[in-house]
Amino acid sequence: MKSKAKMITLKFRVANQDIFDAIKTGGKKVETRAATERYRRIVAGDKVILICGKNKFEKRVRKIRTFKTIAALLKKYSIKSINPAVKSAEELRRLYYSFPGYREKIKKFGLIALEFK
Repeated sequence: MKSKAKMITLKFRVANQDIFDAIKTGGKKVETRAATERYRRIVAGDKVILICGKNKFEKRVRKIRTFKTIAALLKKYSIKSINPAVKSAEELRRLYYSFPGYREKIKKFGLIALEFK
């Protein structure tokens, strides 16, 4: 018996409105998060509600992959598909590490990449 698709909420800080908007318009193809238990439960077909401040929209997960490191992530995805505003792997690394606790979370859990339909 096929399980029912789940609804997952992904929240964005208002400071990251540009990232939120890039997903909404399709400029950002892949959303990444530290692969904590919460995100490891997401499967292809699940519906994701993306929220930033008072704005929200929905996307369906097409594919999901887990990576142990930022370097492994970048072997599969281009920097532009992860964040169109970032110019280099080092800049992407600095961006990840600017999020509270992310350096430790990535080291412990790795990264999860969500591709949307």
